[in-house]
Amino acid sequence: MAKGYPELANEVVSAANGVDYAYRDTGGGDGLTLVLLQHFRGNLDNWDPALIDALAPARRVVTFDNAGVGGSTGTTPDSIEQMARDAIAFLTAMEFSQVDLLGFSIGSFVAQQVALVRPAIVRRLVLASSAPQGAAGMHGWAPEVIGAVGTPNTSPEAYLDVFFTQSAASRQAGQQALRRMYARTEDRDQATTWATREAQYDAVCAWGIPGHSLLQRVSALDMPVFVANGDSDPMILPHYSYLLAGLIPHTQVKIYPDSAHGFLFQHHAEFAADVDAFLTAAS
Repeated sequence: MAKGYPELANEVVSAANGVDYAYRDTGGGDGLTLVLLQHFRGNLDNWDPALIDALAPARRVVTFDNAGVGGSTGTTPDSIEQMARDAIAFLTAMEFSQVDLLGFSIGSFVAQQVALVRPAIVRRLVLASSAPQGAAGMHGWAPEVIGAVGTPNTSPEAYLDVFFTQSAASRQAGQQALRRMYARTEDRDQATTWATREAQYDAVCAWGIPGHSLLQRVSALDMPVFVANGDSDPMILPHYSYLLAGLIPHTQVKIYPDSAHGFLFQHHAEFAADVDAFLTAAS
């Protein structure tokens, strides 16, 4: 019987850029590997095991810490462009000639950049809670958002306020997701540092400097793209999903109800089924 995400070993691969990348690998699967790119300040333990376990039966799923994050060595860069180069270095070290890529939050910015600078390595692209570079209104997050998730010591309550809505159903889903994330008690990933937080937020702000011409960059993405978000995401508003869908040629979009930034954890079964349908659809 395959191991669930909480039981997977922390593994390390050394890349040509000198970084030793921490990762977890579900193994198995006959098709292409699905590689996941994590959210702001997140590490290997901040993926909901229920989501990974729902994605894994049909394919190999790999999560990893990018350079300077969690258990990976190196320094977290302060630009999405360099984060993408570091992600490509990881994919190369893993000897992946082509993958499906799922990026979440800042990870979705990195995923866009990977697909733009190394398009041959990305067969299909999933962008969760995403926005294109240069979009108006993305130059930093609202004070209540960065005040909740950008402080030196964040709390579960602050996490729930950004990742889930105020409804009883969403709040309960958030509490269940947190319990799943903390079910692993041994060999947990290293916590992300304040230096990583600062570098990542610099990168987010630079990505969000308004620039109308920059919006056109994603029109170069020629692979199929699935864009998804929660209908009440306070961090990356859902209208940016529709903006992406209008800019990228081969895109489908879905907004999940009564959910926020953590919609993919709240609706993990539905989202995993949607991702599976997208990845297995005929071209």
